[in-house]
Amino acid sequence: MPPPNDRFARQEDLVPQSRLRELLITVIGVGAIGRQVAVQLAAMGAAQLQLIDFDTVEATNVTTQGYFASDIGQPKVVATSRFVQQIEPGISVTTVEDRFRPKQRVGDVVFCCVDSISARAAIWKAVQSDCRFWCDGRMLGEVLRVLTVADEQGRDHYATTLFEQSDAEPGRCTARSTIYTAGIAAGFMLHQFTRWLRGLPIDRDVSLNLLASELTAL
Repeated sequence: MPPPNDRFARQEDLVPQSRLRELLITVIGVGAIGRQVAVQLAAMGAAQLQLIDFDTVEATNVTTQGYFASDIGQPKVVATSRFVQQIEPGISVTTVEDRFRPKQRVGDVVFCCVDSISARAAIWKAVQSDCRFWCDGRMLGEVLRVLTVADEQGRDHYATTLFEQSDAEPGRCTARSTIYTAGIAAGFMLHQFTRWLRGLPIDRDVSLNLLASELTAL
């Protein structure tokens, strides 16, 4: 039995702390989904986090990405680092206030939370041989998709999802993001991650349409 003041006591059967804490985890893009991923990782007990993003916090990011009004004008990686360290003061956070560059070193675990298919393809090309677990979160309005790679089957399937940017589904800029969809997407991503930590099979491709209440997975 864990001591009663052990903050991880209620997740110990679901999140192996010894495996989690030895990993360097990279989050590329700390916008809607990436911000939520970083926060959940800190709450779960991640010890080493790397945050990569070139953007600064805007007023609309408060409602759609969970930033604070006091963060407006600050680099997103700085604001997110500050927040996750309030959750877990002992966490080691490295921030890169820039776009991802091909020579950028990443961790064994990579969460890709960028906006465009072309950016995803470029990042994947650069890091696929270095990371052991890759998870890509995509969303548009109330539709989300989570793609996970942790084996050769996942690699083969993921390659089929990197279509041309011109073929991406269009959407009105006022309907692209909600914090609740981002939170759910992040939750699905962390669920696949903890399954991997436990040595369980993962879902390579999960899609959820909230409005239609449709969930598909393979």
